[in-house]
Amino acid sequence: MRELINLKRKPVLIESADLVKIATLQGRSLPMVISPNLPGVNLKEWLNTQRSFINQKLLENGGLLFRGFSLPGQVEFHDMLSALDIPLMKYVEGATPRTALTDKVYTATEFPSEYTIQLHNELSYVLSWPMKICFFCETPPVEGGETTIADMRKVYQRIPKEIRDEFEKRKWKLIRNYDPNFSLTWQKSFGLNTRAEVEAYCKKADLEFTWKNDAVLKTSCVRDAVHTHPVTGEKIWFNHVVFWHPSTLDARIKENFLKNFEIDDLPYNTTYGDGGKIDDEVIRIIKDAIDTETIAGPWQQGDLLLLDNMLTAHGRNAFEGQRKILVAMGQAFK
Repeated sequence: MRELINLKRKPVLIESADLVKIATLQGRSLPMVISPNLPGVNLKEWLNTQRSFINQKLLENGGLLFRGFSLPGQVEFHDMLSALDIPLMKYVEGATPRTALTDKVYTATEFPSEYTIQLHNELSYVLSWPMKICFFCETPPVEGGETTIADMRKVYQRIPKEIRDEFEKRKWKLIRNYDPNFSLTWQKSFGLNTRAEVEAYCKKADLEFTWKNDAVLKTSCVRDAVHTHPVTGEKIWFNHVVFWHPSTLDARIKENFLKNFEIDDLPYNTTYGDGGKIDDEVIRIIKDAIDTETIAGPWQQGDLLLLDNMLTAHGRNAFEGQRKILVAMGQAFK
């Protein structure tokens, strides 16, 4: 009995891989769902030891959903961003209203809840876009509000070759009119205060610009519609061609825009890179390819969604109730 009393417990070593379990959402590879296999798993500590695994799976799947860990709010989101080791970027040349919570952490779009936001790759139209984007659910909505996602490798394959070839040859153009009555002001979008500052930025960012008046700036840029992922070497449909084409606007917004603007003065418009009109039917075919690959799952409080911003596009469904999703983006690539 004395020998039994004097026995010391030996520590049980648990492999990092045993701390979590892997699953899928709706039986699809995107996103890979990672959840704790044991109570009290510290996600920050696990991420610090698993960066190679995370990066590998992110390239394979396009997105990772961390679910079921104890992540109450903004402080924990910052901790996860640190553990993921993502060099964060500011949201410059943005097009949606957001609140900056810290220097480089924002609320997700504050566009009115009754509207659905089409899928897009964040900042696909800038010269240096984020390779990674991370979302955190602090408050899930009562109904709807899913962050929709789609694998843009598969979208590329679904788009007919003749359409892909046309865009590879002609590229695409984005035209923006920063009208304070209908879109973000140029001051808000660029984070600058003077005309001289924004003109200097436009020259560096390969943006053509004209001033309609002190309040309204018009810019345009030509960008590639198809990209090759710098790590995987895969072809990707990576642009905002459908997102800002007039034919895909919500009917309520479209009516308002067309009533107030000529086509050249729309807050947003997309054409071929040479200025040629993109037929509505071409846009419909591309949108159908995106819609076919789109998946959506309801948010749960504490969810952390990490996406490869080139491989995976995201959007938002309309919703009811309060919804607070935080977002950060980084690992700039040009």
